[in-house]
Amino acid sequence: MNITYKTRDLEKICTDAKAAEKAHGREMAKVIHKRIDQITAADSVEMMIQFHIGRCHMLQHNRKGQYAVDLVQPNRLVFEKHGDTIQIAHILEIVDYH
Repeated sequence: MNITYKTRDLEKICTDAKAAEKAHGREMAKVIHKRIDQITAADSVEMMIQFHIGRCHMLQHNRKGQYAVDLVQPNRLVFEKHGDTIQIAHILEIVDYH
């Protein structure tokens, strides 16, 4: 899948290891970049859910239409899918929504 980002700061964290480490620490930076690589490699969000990649799951209630993958507990990488045939993962935030 292709990836877009809600903000430039979020894009920098997800694409630059040093920025991710500065913002979230070394362990979290590694997991963020692993998840971004997994999303890029996947053909679709449905494939990620089917094969439990990153424990990808659909969110509910006020986050309906959004998906999340696990980072370092309790944090999640939240995104929306855009498109049906060719999907784009639009990364929204790194957050603890619990």
